[in-house]
Amino acid sequence: MTNPESVSRRSFLQSSGTMTGAAYLRMLAPGVAAITQAACSARDEEAPFAVLAADEARDFAAIAARIIPTTDTPGANEAGVIYFIDRAFAEEMNGQLEFAREQLSAFNIQLGEVRFADLSEKDQDEFLEGKQSSPLFNMMWAMTMFGFFSMPKHGGNKNKIGWELIGFEGDHGPWSYPFGYYDAEVHGESTDGE
Repeated sequence: MTNPESVSRRSFLQSSGTMTGAAYLRMLAPGVAAITQAACSARDEEAPFAVLAADEARDFAAIAARIIPTTDTPGANEAGVIYFIDRAFAEEMNGQLEFAREQLSAFNIQLGEVRFADLSEKDQDEFLEGKQSSPLFNMMWAMTMFGFFSMPKHGGNKNKIGWELIGFEGDHGPWSYPFGYYDAEVHGESTDGE
């Protein structure tokens, strides 16, 4: 959706964030742990989806794969993001499932005879480029980010794919480096911009 020569994937992932995406992240944050534990088991076992029909799962997975595509590094598919999304719709976001289905149906109606997942990646990118301000795209963006960067034990981020992509070592609790100003001081880093 962007020229890979103009923006690196790492810099995009580190700097991307829209007001709508941020709002979804704040809204969903309290339920992430509840959603993701079951998603982790489903992802690792490649179990059937909890609430998504096969075609829906293919379309949602394809959208997530265009948000974080597979390039020379793994993307949303390899991280098992679709299992996170399925579990989210089965649990904490079950009130949003029908809305997401309606929005996905509207996407597919606009495409005519073909479903989103059946388009080429180039055509998917072109279609989504015009949908970046749509409610479904913003929801999918937030859910994809959660599924890609959550702790692996909670559902997405299989094999720590997301963490490795941004250079995060992971497996730290909120009490250990690199979290908090007290960490920076302990590790000899300035917190006042010096």
